[in-house]
Amino acid sequence: MARWIDSWLPGGEATAGGNVASRHPGERLGLPAEGVNSVARFGRRLAALTLDWLAAYLIAAVVVGQGALERPTFGWAVLGVWFVLTAVPVAVFGASAGMTALGIRVAPLDGAAVVGVPRALLRTALIAVVIPAVVRDEDGRGLHDRATRTVVIRTRG
Repeated sequence: MARWIDSWLPGGEATAGGNVASRHPGERLGLPAEGVNSVARFGRRLAALTLDWLAAYLIAAVVVGQGALERPTFGWAVLGVWFVLTAVPVAVFGASAGMTALGIRVAPLDGAAVVGVPRALLRTALIAVVIPAVVRDEDGRGLHDRATRTVVIRTRG
């Protein structure tokens, strides 16, 4: 019989209900352990976010113009550009430019073909807050993915 503490300690063998814990991220969601359609790891997701953020910086700097870095509103311009660069392609295609470059995409858990506008907007807004994206569950999904019933998966092996 498992101890109660095993349900929340890393490497614990039992979940709160006494069931055996999943062996790999995404197993509870019916996803493979590795390869295409497996859960994208945190490092790859962070790298994709970084690429999108750098693209937003460049675009915002061009739009704002000379002396952009000295303007107090430049950070808001970057955030606005990043929001659009992320939310629109995720809603329509399931992936932003950074995600596509790194071979990952956002997949809805309800079997829908695309994430859709409401979920993409909510997901992107929660990522902008930062904390929901950092707090993750045993499947590697952040609170933003749990709130929108999505998972980030790999598209390449």
